[in-house]
Formats: sequence, C-alpha cells, structure tokens
Amino acid sequence: MGQATGGVVIRTADERDLDAIRAIYNHAVVHSTCTADYEPRGEAAQREWFAVRAAGGYPVLVAQRDDQVVGWSALSPYHARVGYRFTAEDSVYIAPDQQGRGLGARLLTPLIDAAARMGLHAVVGGIDSENVASLRLHARLGFVEVGRFRQVITKFDRWLDVVYVQRLL
Repeated sequence: MGQATGGVVIRTADERDLDAIRAIYNHAVVHSTCTADYEPRGEAAQREWFAVRAAGGYPVLVAQRDDQVVGWSALSPYHARVGYRFTAEDSVYIAPDQQGRGLGARLLTPLIDAAARMGLHAVVGGIDSENVASLRLHARLGFVEVGRFRQVITKFDRWLDVVYVQRLL
C-alpha cells in the first residue's frame, strides 16, 4: 500500500478524502444499482460513516491518481451482534471514468489482507446481481457465492436480486 502503480497510489483514507469518497458514492446512488440507497449522502452522514469505521479499526482505503481520489474501499462490521464480530462486509466504489482499469482489485486486495491482520475469519459482500463487474472481481479474489436473495431491492422501478459472496480467511 502507498506504492504507485500505473500512476495510482492506494493509501489509507483520512478526513480530507471524505468529500471525494462521498462524491463517488453519491454518483452510484443516483446512477446505479450498486447501492440500495436512494438519497445522496450528506457531509454529516459521511463523517459519521467514517467515524464508525475508525472507531472499530475498520480500514478505509482510497485510490489516488495525481491529486484526485478515483476510488475507495472499506470494511464494515457485518452485524452488531457479538457473534458476528469475526466477519466484515466489504465495499468497493470506483469513479465512473476510472472503471475497467483494475482499480477494484487494487482496492479490494489490501482490504482482504487487512481483514486477516485484524483476526477476522470471513469477509462478505452483498452485490446486485446485475453488477457483473463486481461479481467477477470478487470471484477473481477468491470469494464464492453463498446465497441469493430474490427481489429484495427495488430501485429505478425494478426488482433486483442480491448475490451474497464470502471469502474465508
């Protein structure tokens, strides 16, 4: 981490990155089914999101090209109940003009490594079944499909399935 490849540096995010992280996420909210959120995230909500991860020791990473954040990834607690404490959920979002350049793998790989260092046992993801790029990315990095919830999200006047993937560490 922190080493440039192809002009991109993957590094730990800090509070100065929150506006860029929020902009990338909000684009996905408005234009895609990558998230079930309907409303763009505000500044206060983004700061709270970041604080929760920091308090729990969950990493947030950014991909930076030149001086611009072009993608981000994060681990989040999977569930609040104590029995789930060794499982985390991953998120990976790439700026629209940077997709298809391998940034997803560059952001997800160090998250998996961080999860292992944290002593986690499993990393899971819930992916819209139409998000083929994310499904392929996770499969390439050793995640396997463990379930599918049919028509549990509605967005853009469509019912969407969620595919659950998991990687044991």
